[in-house]
Amino acid sequence: MMIPIPEQSLVLLLGPSGSGKSTLANAHFLPEDVLPGTGNETKLHDEVARRLAKGTLTVIDGVPLSAESRRHYVTLAREHHVALVAVAMDTPEALCLERNRTRSGSASPKALRNQVQQLQSALKGLTKEGIRHVHVLTPETVGAVAFEHQPLRCHRQYEHGPFDIIGDVHGCFDELKALLTKLGYVIGPRLGYLRYNEGFEVGGNEGRMVVFLGDLIDRGPGVVEVLKLVMGMVYAGRALFVPGNHEIKLLKKLRGKDVRVGRGLAMTLEQLEREPPAFVQDVAEFIEGGPTHYVLADGRLVVAHAGLKESMHGRDTPEVRDFALYGETTGEADAYGLPVRADWARDYRGPATVVYGHTPVPESEWVNNTLCVDTGCVFGGKLTALRYPERELVSVSAQREYWKSRSHAAP
Repeated sequence: MMIPIPEQSLVLLLGPSGSGKSTLANAHFLPEDVLPGTGNETKLHDEVARRLAKGTLTVIDGVPLSAESRRHYVTLAREHHVALVAVAMDTPEALCLERNRTRSGSASPKALRNQVQQLQSALKGLTKEGIRHVHVLTPETVGAVAFEHQPLRCHRQYEHGPFDIIGDVHGCFDELKALLTKLGYVIGPRLGYLRYNEGFEVGGNEGRMVVFLGDLIDRGPGVVEVLKLVMGMVYAGRALFVPGNHEIKLLKKLRGKDVRVGRGLAMTLEQLEREPPAFVQDVAEFIEGGPTHYVLADGRLVVAHAGLKESMHGRDTPEVRDFALYGETTGEADAYGLPVRADWARDYRGPATVVYGHTPVPESEWVNNTLCVDTGCVFGGKLTALRYPERELVSVSAQREYWKSRSHAAP
């Protein structure tokens, strides 16, 4: 039985006295990762908050079994954007009593029975409390359990570039080729790098890496060619890719989910229908393999489709993924019925440079060490790249207006 533990997690060990929590902690976690769940609660919460702010794996050995006690940890995990994992030791009351006979300071039989009842009650509603990852161990399964410590895919601090970071392409293949050529890359045909046996060879600019910020698809005429070029570069180690909201919607459709197919997605699906099924499968796997952001260059550079607040850098929770894909909204709608975007960059004060796209702008402008490089190519604007660390902007103009929108601010 393998239990995945994300690199940045708060792990709660739940169970009555004598259920085996400490034995489990000692067998599977480093001593410096484990904090006792008893003692001064305020000091414990402060210590947990300090560790989570640093991204340190934290295991609480013996969380009190009341819902109120768990609520504090749910709040801490949410505030620090870390995964919350509950491991419940469902050990029979008789076995707990037997173990407690040889332990000093153990719970009385009456207190133990109350703890067993509290755990059974808790097991019915842990996910409703906001604990998404719940694992229940019994005496029969605990001996076969293993914990897999999973590194987060967004952590690529060891990649130092230099980078060429490209905003939303939206099927503008000719402009993408022109921009890469202007940046110094050489593009030619290549066979056999994927199952569908066709693609592009990208040479030149050895040592540099391209970063694509998502929304490769929809609206433009060259979606398939863009995908083949970008996928080939990623698989050849010449590029990184983070998916945008358009790729996630396509993925849901390809996986059989019920999604509303607008005009842009319909264009992509029409182009994909002319390709072999193996290519379409590769596209789905490619999108699934992309994290929603990357932390690069020793933490000095963060890239995400729609941007990312400082507190979310290097984290991976549903809230982080939603922000990276869609940005932040005010809850209001504009005259077109579209969500009004919150200006998170205005309040950004982090040390890392954040480069993103998603919401088209006429010109890329630095705001508090953040930069949007989506300059609306598919709307007749430009396709833009940021050369990092040079902080140089390179653009090519759109050959024509491919897509008319009620508002260029529509994602």
